[in-house]
Amino acid sequence: ATLPAGLLRRAAGFTPSLDSDFTFTLLAGHKECFYQPMPPKASLEIEYQVLDGAELDIDFHLASPEGKTLVFEQRKSDGVHTVETEVGDYMFCFDNTFSTISEKVIFFELILDNMGEQEQEQEDWKKYITGTDMLEMKTEDMLESINSIKSRLSKSGNIQTVLRAFEARDRNIQESNFDRVRFWSMVNLVVVVVVSAIQVYMLKRLFEDNRKSRTSAPSRLANIEN
Repeated sequence: ATLPAGLLRRAAGFTPSLDSDFTFTLLAGHKECFYQPMPPKASLEIEYQVLDGAELDIDFHLASPEGKTLVFEQRKSDGVHTVETEVGDYMFCFDNTFSTISEKVIFFELILDNMGEQEQEQEDWKKYITGTDMLEMKTEDMLESINSIKSRLSKSGNIQTVLRAFEARDRNIQESNFDRVRFWSMVNLVVVVVVSAIQVYMLKRLFEDNRKSRTSAPSRLANIEN
C-alpha cells in the first residue's frame, strides 16, 4: 500500500498487527518519522529497502520510547533490525535531507512478535476443541501443529513480501539503465551523423578547390602569352 504524503507527517501509531508493510515516496530534502506502540518483552523487527531514486540510499534512525538512539545508519540502501521492546512508542525515521533533487521510493516492513495475542488464541482453540470426541490428538499436540503452520505461513508471507520489494528495486534499476543506454545511444547516433556530414562537406570543398585551381591555371598562361 502506498501512503499519501499527508499521512506521513502525522505522528500516529500503526494499528496493532503482527506484520505490516508500507511503500511511500520521500521527497528530496525531507524527513519522515513513524511511531509504533509496543508492549514490554516483545520483539520489533524493521526491514527497509530503497526501491528507486538516485543512488538508492537513505539515512535511517531508530529510537526507544525514552529517546535513546538504538540504530543510526547513513546512506544505506537496505537494512534489517530487531530489538527487544519495553512499553512505549518506538520512533523510526527515514531522512532524505542530504538530497537536493532526488526523491526516494522506500519500502519497509514491521514484524511484531510476542505481542500477548498468541496465548489468547491458544485459549480460544482449547475452548473450541473441548468436548470433541472425534479428534484423537491431544489438545497440546494440535495447538503445536497449528502454531507451527501459522509460523511457517507467516514466514512465507514475509519472504514473498521481501522478494516483491527486491523485484521492484531490480526492475527500477533495469529501467534506469535502459533509459541511460538509450539516451547515450541517441547521442552517439547524432554525433556520427554530424561527423559524417562534416566529412562529406569537407571532401566536397576539397574537390571544388582543386577544380578551381585547375581552371585558373590555363587562363593565367593565356594572359602571359598575350
